[in-house]
Order: sequence, then C-alpha cells, then structure tokens
Amino acid sequence: MTWVPGPRDGLAPTPVVRLGVEVAGIPRELWLKLEGYNPYGSVKGRTALALWRDVAGRVDPGAGLVESTSGNLGLAPAALAAAHRVPFTAVVDPRTSAALLYDIRALGARVVTVDTPDGAGGYLLGRLARVRALLDERPALVWTDQYRNPANPAAHASGTAPELHRQTRGAPMSVLVAVSTGGTLAGFRRYVAESGPDWELVGVDAAGSVALGGPAGPRPLSGFGSSRPSAFLPDGHRPTVYVEPEEAVTVCLWLRDTTGIGVGASAGALVAAALRLFRADARRTRAACLCPDGADRYLDTVYSPVWRRAHGMTGAAPLPGVRVLAVDGSGPLTEGAR
Repeated sequence: MTWVPGPRDGLAPTPVVRLGVEVAGIPRELWLKLEGYNPYGSVKGRTALALWRDVAGRVDPGAGLVESTSGNLGLAPAALAAAHRVPFTAVVDPRTSAALLYDIRALGARVVTVDTPDGAGGYLLGRLARVRALLDERPALVWTDQYRNPANPAAHASGTAPELHRQTRGAPMSVLVAVSTGGTLAGFRRYVAESGPDWELVGVDAAGSVALGGPAGPRPLSGFGSSRPSAFLPDGHRPTVYVEPEEAVTVCLWLRDTTGIGVGASAGALVAAALRLFRADARRTRAACLCPDGADRYLDTVYSPVWRRAHGMTGAAPLPGVRVLAVDGSGPLTEGAR
C-alpha cells in the first residue's frame, strides 16, 4: 500500500551528507541534502503535498486533478490522487523519464504527452497550452498549478529551508538551490528574509533557461530550467549561476564515481556551481546543495553512455583541482566563514 501523509502529518527530514573536499588546495565542506529520500523520490513530494492540501476542498471526485510536469511532480500527485480515489492527468513531454512514466501509469493516472518543442528550449509552453485545453474540455478538472500556486514556495519556506538550517547547525554557508518553477528558491528566499540565517543564497539555473531572466536556448536535461520566467521570482534572483548540461552531467558521474552518491541532473549542476564558487573565493569554505532527486530518474539519460554519446557529451572525467577528502563527517570540519 502507498503511504500518503495525512493532513496533520509532517514529512520526515531528508538526510544530509557532508563531504570534505579540497578545491584549489583549500579544504572545504560540501553538504548535500538528498531530497530523493522524500516520499515519491524527490523534493516535489513536499510540493505535491502542499498543493494537494491547498486544492483538496474543491476537487471533484469524478474529474480529479491535472498538472503539467517534466516528471517528478507527476509521480507525487498521482500517488496522492490514487490514495484519495480521484483521477489524475499528468501532461508530460518526451524528456520525461520512462521509469517515472511507468510508475505514474501504474498508479492509475492518465498520461498526456506533448511532443512539439515550444521554441524556447523545452516543452513547457506546449504542456501548459494542453492543460488549458483540458480545462476547457472539462471545467470540473482542478489544476494544482505548481507554477503559480503560493503553496509551492510556502512548503519550502516553512519546511525545507528551516530543516536544512537545523541540520547544518546554523553554520554560515552558501546555499545553492536549482530552478524550474522557481518555487523552491522563492521559498528559501522567504525563509532567509524572515528568519535571517547566515546564508549566501545562490540560484542555479540551466544554460538556455529563462526562469531567472537568462536567454532562451536548448536544454536537454529534464526538470531543470524553464521556457518562461518564474512567476514566483519575477525580478529574477542574484546571485545566479548558469550551468551547461555537459558540466552538470560530468559532475554527476564524478560524484558517483568518487563518493558512491547518485544524484539527478540539477543536483549535478548545483555541485558544479558550488565548486565554481569555491574556486572564485578562498573565503568560501562551506556550501550546501539542495539535491532535488536521485540517479534513479536519470538512468536512461545522464547515466546512459548511449544518451551521452547522442548528445555529444564525453561523460566521466576527473575534475581538475578537486579532491574528495572525507564523506559524511569522517574528516575534520573546516573553520571560517563562507
């Protein structure tokens, strides 16, 4: 039986692994918060639960829910809808993981695939158009709308961000958050504004994404970046680091090979950005990355030699000037500020 949190249930904290790394000859701490340990395998489990709680009172049991998703926010609402015996329609695109699609369908959800690129580097605009068409056809459908529903950032302002702060014992550090809808980063930004942790909050976006104001371009990695500006961050975010897909993939493979930790594409981009920040300033000695999901969602892309060759990516390679010293606190803590 699928476990679904009830209205009073909280989610158990996801684990944080601390890596001791040497970058440019200086010992640093790199904290990885592994959101793949959430229910339904990603940070979107938190988002989906908040969205469900927001719309549950107006769901028609005959019509159910609809959402546009690149994958992770398809599985979580599919499980919640199945547990509450309401239909769910996931509007996806060709980059959605085959394993995720299998699981979404296994939960009884309907899958609608939009296979026409939107001209802005992805499929999002086409997916949203299909959602609107479905709503026109069936007005009783409820759209959870992860792109604009304030429940999305609220889940991270009240849950994810303070949880990370507690787990890292309030240490001053750079905190890196990847962008798709922008809801997670917006929630972290609210937490920083309201609670004042000693964090340098860094947005990490895909090259080719317009989520935070960058120029549009092709984006081969799913679940990272966006074809339109974030409604939660209309003025963007500073600082933001943009990461090329090959750099994200290389870091994913390096992390797996050197530590045994498998993360998804956007987490690879976060670690790549953190290493850049370390190289840029010797005073930065700590960084935390909110890793949205695990390697299991990317076995047919990032971790597939066939896919990498098809996209012109060379794959695993050593990272110059970077060395893993310790995993999960087995080495000494470094001192100093960010």
